[in-house]
Amino acid sequence: MNTDPRSVAGKRLEIAERTQILIVGAGPAGIAAARHAHQGGAQVMLVDEHPVPFETMGESVPQIWGGRMGGSVRNRNAMTERMLEARPDLAELFEAGVDIRLGTACWGLFANQPNLGWIPGLVAGLADEEQGSHLVGFDQAIVATGRRDMGLAFPGWDLPGVLGAGAALVLARLYNALDSRRAIMLGSTPEALLAVLDLMSAGVAIAAVVEQAAAPAAPEDLVARIRAAGVEIVTGEAPRGVTSDADGVTGLVLRNRTIACDSVLLGVGAVPMIDLLHAAGARCAFGNDRGGFVPLLGAGGETSLPGIRAAGDCAGIWPAKSSDPALAVAEGRLAAGAALAALGLATAPADVAPQPGPAADLGEYRKAWVRASVVEAVAEMPVCQCEEVTAREILDVSPPRYLNAPHLPNLTRSLTEILGEGPPDPDQIKRLTRAGMGPCQGRRCREQIQALLALQEDLSLGVVPLAGYRSPVRPISLAAAAMPEDPAIAAAWDSWFGMPRQWIPFWDVEEHYTVAALATEKEHVSE
Repeated sequence: MNTDPRSVAGKRLEIAERTQILIVGAGPAGIAAARHAHQGGAQVMLVDEHPVPFETMGESVPQIWGGRMGGSVRNRNAMTERMLEARPDLAELFEAGVDIRLGTACWGLFANQPNLGWIPGLVAGLADEEQGSHLVGFDQAIVATGRRDMGLAFPGWDLPGVLGAGAALVLARLYNALDSRRAIMLGSTPEALLAVLDLMSAGVAIAAVVEQAAAPAAPEDLVARIRAAGVEIVTGEAPRGVTSDADGVTGLVLRNRTIACDSVLLGVGAVPMIDLLHAAGARCAFGNDRGGFVPLLGAGGETSLPGIRAAGDCAGIWPAKSSDPALAVAEGRLAAGAALAALGLATAPADVAPQPGPAADLGEYRKAWVRASVVEAVAEMPVCQCEEVTAREILDVSPPRYLNAPHLPNLTRSLTEILGEGPPDPDQIKRLTRAGMGPCQGRRCREQIQALLALQEDLSLGVVPLAGYRSPVRPISLAAAAMPEDPAIAAAWDSWFGMPRQWIPFWDVEEHYTVAALATEKEHVSE
């Protein structure tokens, strides 16, 4: 039987280089994994997207930077030097001979699956400002991509100065480039209050911690440390807006007062950064005790994709782990030991990954914040900043404004009736309203949409499915996306762009694409 010359069958992927163990993320878990794997005799490549290009930071990727990046972040060399100063273990790995790629984003992982049977083993897509985009083959991967912050909409949250708590920490501790002197923290989770202490040690004054609940959400000993440091904790309040000038935020407006600040930090939820794993096809599930959706892991931190493992915050976030980096280090070492065993370089480790203890109801906490800040907002504002979609438009499933379609409110129908059987699906919302479809790829609105749908239908947060991720999971320029390819692919370029001729039997397709050929479309194979 002849093979369709326009299919991927028989095509060759241009694999630029290979490594035995690929580690994505140079935080505590990734560095520990790289050290253990290198000491075990494996060839190791450690990649980390920091320092992130300034243009990418402008899209609030991978964190919600909120326009509070100091001008020095434009200097890649200076930021690299600061990274090495902040993480001396990285310099030690350099000296030991580990292949470390800083400023290199991993935009995709690919493994043999039903739709990818033609892939030659495990492959990763990497991109940096110097080499552009290229493919790397590997035998084992450890994903240690860390965490990001949950977005929270309120009037004025799209102004410079509203940023994630994690983003502020990266700018202050990793880059020494946080353009903020007086900040307010929204949320009193353990992660938020630990960030308050770290930022204060970095020289940032914290004017207040604002919590919508009647009491702080962190353990009493941590709350006591915050109060002892002189930080006011305001409970039973949610943001009503901001005051601002040409440089952005100048104060946070509450119900009966305004607190002066130059930054508002979003600390209502630390979210495992599972973009790469979910886009690759790894099975994920909502873990109330692990910070949200996380990959389902087997022995040695292995995901449902053989050879791909997870460690650190992307495998789960809980208070003890946030306060003690040694837990993430243990996960990194365990994953590296299992990867070495899979390569025949060691015996399988007997250690067990750290497990979270009993947790408060994370889903109810996030829903309560979205209710207090978004649903009860004093003015309409975009929940999805990229596409400028409001909460009302999300819940009404309104078409994008640029279509100029008549507004047809669905006030008499539930979301379940609108979207079909089963729980509301954020991916359907995305396709119908474009919420979550912008350059930040839903990082600012993803959890808010999940909470809005749960509130609308009175569901627990984990019942609402995870919105899909697709590669590339990082914005990359068209120039960077260009990679060497098999000439046979270029010869049939039009088929890859979805032109109608791809639906015509390949033996009946003209050699060259012409507009005239489309005027008399032939029968499909299925007919």
